[in-house]
Amino acid sequence: MIEHVKKIFNYFLIGVLGVIPIVLVLQIFIVVKNMISGLFFQVYGYVDSYAYTVVVFIISFSLLASIGYSLSKYRSSLVIGFFERVINKIPFVNTVYRVSKKIVKMFSNHEQDDDREVVYVEYPKDGLWVPAYVTNKQGDMYIVYIPTSPNPTSGFTVIVHESKLVKSLLDLEQVTSFIASVGFDYPRKDEEVDRLAQLKPVQLVSNTVETTEHSAGSE
Repeated sequence: MIEHVKKIFNYFLIGVLGVIPIVLVLQIFIVVKNMISGLFFQVYGYVDSYAYTVVVFIISFSLLASIGYSLSKYRSSLVIGFFERVINKIPFVNTVYRVSKKIVKMFSNHEQDDDREVVYVEYPKDGLWVPAYVTNKQGDMYIVYIPTSPNPTSGFTVIVHESKLVKSLLDLEQVTSFIASVGFDYPRKDEEVDRLAQLKPVQLVSNTVETTEHSAGSE
């Protein structure tokens, strides 16, 4: 029984992740066009109804769980497929949807975690190491996403040379947990910190040499 409940809840979470891009697109319509303000007004009149709230919760949970089941088993969903066909015909909105879908997929598709690179990059200045996700690369240049704590879905995208990166031993799930917990949950902490600490003396020596050469040149 417990296993069945866990499986249903897992489908629900997959369904939530699956509809996030659609929700983001709908939010644009809500803010810009205020298209569904009348709907919210009608719902507002029923918020004190316990039965109405229970029915809406059951329907929403069931719908998301069914979407999650379809995505888990068949990699597709009729509901999401319908919305995608509509959204893809709308300029700009289809771009927002496509990008948000890729971001959600990056955080939710655990089957490809091993294929994703997690690195450390010195940001915003030398000596400060932050974890980052490699999202793209061209030759020796890497495009990395630097998430912020405690919300890893916001952050910065930078382009850096491969020589400025240090490969992490953590996978995507572990580094995301590290960021969301503001450092409290740090798997393989000793190994990771030791690797970064070993780089510091080298950089200090290099900076000292550069400073000495600059001073000698000035004289």
